[in-house]
Parts: sequence; C-alpha cells; structure tokens
Amino acid sequence: MTLLLKGGRVVDPSRKMDGTGYLLIENGKIVQSGKEWRQTGKRREKGDPAGMEIIDLRGKIVVPGLIDIHTHLREPGFEYRETIASGSEAAVAGGFTSVACMPNTNPVNDSRSVTEFIRRKAAECGLANVYPIAAISLKSEGALLSEFWDLKDAGAIGFSDDGRSVMNAALMRRALEYASSLDMPVIAHCEDRNLSAGGMMHEGFVSTEIGLPGIPAIAEEVMVARDLLLAEYAGAHLHIAHVSTAGAVRLIREAKARGVRVTAETAPHYFTLTDETLRTFDTAAKVYPPLRGPEDREAIREGLRDGTIDVIASDHAPHARTDKEVEFDYAASGITGLETSLGLSLGLVEEGLLTLPEVIEKMTANAARVLRIPKGSLADGADADITVIDREREWTVDRGLFRSRGKNTPFHNRILKGKAVMTIVGGKIRYRDGLQ
Repeated sequence: MTLLLKGGRVVDPSRKMDGTGYLLIENGKIVQSGKEWRQTGKRREKGDPAGMEIIDLRGKIVVPGLIDIHTHLREPGFEYRETIASGSEAAVAGGFTSVACMPNTNPVNDSRSVTEFIRRKAAECGLANVYPIAAISLKSEGALLSEFWDLKDAGAIGFSDDGRSVMNAALMRRALEYASSLDMPVIAHCEDRNLSAGGMMHEGFVSTEIGLPGIPAIAEEVMVARDLLLAEYAGAHLHIAHVSTAGAVRLIREAKARGVRVTAETAPHYFTLTDETLRTFDTAAKVYPPLRGPEDREAIREGLRDGTIDVIASDHAPHARTDKEVEFDYAASGITGLETSLGLSLGLVEEGLLTLPEVIEKMTANAARVLRIPKGSLADGADADITVIDREREWTVDRGLFRSRGKNTPFHNRILKGKAVMTIVGGKIRYRDGLQ
C-alpha cells in the first residue's frame, strides 16, 4: 500500500524540521518527503490506480510516532488489569506507536521466556511496537542480577526493577557496569524504602491536615543522589524514572553539568497535579511516587523547560475497579495514562512553557535516544511510524471510552485541547478519528 500524507504541518525534532510538507509511504517506510508534493513518473495528481491513498492533512500536525518509555502492560499474570492487546489499543488511540513495558508482571520479566512471550503477544495483536524492559534482579528482589546478555538477546532494551528500588548499592553498581558493557540503559526507580515505609501520599501540609501517613521527598532524593554517584563512578548511562521532587530535579541538573551520563523522565500528573488533589481521598489520584507539593510541580515544569528532564512518559498503570474502589489505605497506586498523556502534555504549549517541537521531542526523539531504538524520526528511509495531531480538537476525558482495561484516572471529565486523530505504525493506519 502506498500512502501520501500532504498539506500538514510536519514537526520532526530529530531533523529540526517544522513546516508544511508531505510524506510518501511505501512498504512500511517513508520513501520521500519534502515541502510540496509533485507527482513524478507514473504517479498522478488525483491518485494512483495501484492503490495510493492520499490524505489531506491541512490544519493538522504530523509528527514522528509517539514513544512511551514507561508503560505497564500487566501481561503475563495480571490480565484482569490490562493485556498487551488492550494496552496496545490504548497506545495507538493515544497517538503512541511504540511503548516500552515494565517488568512487574507475574512472573517477573527476568528471563528469556517471559521477554519472548511479551514480544510474541505484541506481534499477534499487530498494533503498537512493544519493547520489553527486563528486571535488573531476579524476581525484582534486589539480591541477584538477572542474566543481562540473555535478556538482551531475547529482545529486552533496558533494565529496571520498576517500582522496587535496588536498595543494595553494590548490586546497583554491578547492574550499571554490566548494562554499560551491552550499551543499554538502567532505568532507576529511586526510593529509599526505609524512609518511605508506610507512606500513602506526599509528606507535607496536606498529609498532616487529612491524617494520611506521608512519603517524604527525601526518600526519592537520597536514592537519586546515590544512583547518580554510582553512574558517575561506573561511567554508565542511568535513566531516572518518574521524577517527582524539586530536590531530584536539582540533583539531576547538577549531575548533567558535571558530565554524568544521566537522563530523566517525568509524567503528566507530576506537572499537572499536586497533593491538594488528595483532599477528597480520591484513590484515582493515588500514585507512586506520590503527587507532590506545588513547589515540586513548579520544579518539574522548570526541569522540562530547561532540558534537565529529557522525556515525558505516561507511567501508564492500569488497575481493575477492585484495586481502586476500596479504602485509600488498601488502594493500588497508579494512573491509566496512555490515552491522556498527549493532551495533558500539549497543555504545556498552551501555557507557553514549552514550544510544540519541544514537547514532541520529549515524546519522540529523546525517548528513542534513551532506549536506543530506531524510531522517533520522519527522515527518508525511516520506519513509517507517524502520529497526526489535531491541535485544535477539544475533547472531554471519559474513562468509560478508554481502550485500556484500566479506568483509573483523576482526569475524568477534564477538557483537554489537542488529540491524536491518526496513528500509523509500519505504514499501516492503526487508529483513525474523524479523518477521511
């Protein structure tokens, strides 16, 4: 199939391109691009009898397929929360052509068999590209390293114990060194579990007033500092997941200034909400790390603006109703994020904090560089993974319409501006909303 996208505003941060143009797609690749389409050879102005589909995208924005660096697809083991198929449907509906899935499955993705299972299930549903992230330690227990080389050979693209911080500094050092030898990132969940034990929300004025035990910011910052020092010592690439505190942003900024190989991500709920949201004890807003104070949110936003934080990730964490519709103490932590991430992130453009190319770069080219995957570009010869955005589309978040099995979102009924209206993966249209 030949597909021509023309007339849209093409934004490709990987090439510093921003202007009206076209993309010609054949056999899953971008074969030609430029400012103005001109038929040549046998191609005709009004179509091609061999099956060229021409889509006029005037008024729309064409960007590299969005990449979510931090997603929980739950399968194997927790299919009642999400499956690879339902998560992939949510991904393409949210504009994501590629997602990296975390290893907190059952069994944990610490072996070749689980990694290969995830890749096989993703291929069967044939929607988004799914990249498995394998566990740093066996069963994510922090005692023994997983078999990094075998996991890479099976298709893993990075290592993380996800929601369980590696408390053993010696093990973390070895993980960084081993991963560095394979040119792969270690993705760190930074939390001193001794400092956070028993906490349910951010420790601060709000937690004191409403009587919930708190998780202090220092619990994150202590481990950020430790892992930065270990990465500096090992000369390895450290990626810090879901940054949520002002102190963490400062530490990462200082480490980058002295040449540490560190990248960082945050999620939309950390630059959109604060702990004030929990005054109603809404379990949909119970997330890990917790929503922090206003000064933390502002620091996150500044970190995005000045480049300290490289990537915007959804931290998509779907749960079943039985996980969330319980007392706050017992509710699971996490927000379903794939279908709201783009709309919330585009809010940063509306507010003037970031430009549109800067937001797209943090959701495409930067994410691809962290994961070392051949995505995030609209250059000739690149895979035809493309997201089309209607920047002016206003829509209301309705969890009942989510493709994800998880309906747990604090953004239900929020009006957002900007939406993915077409998602193309490997040259095939996998999602279309209102475009003819």
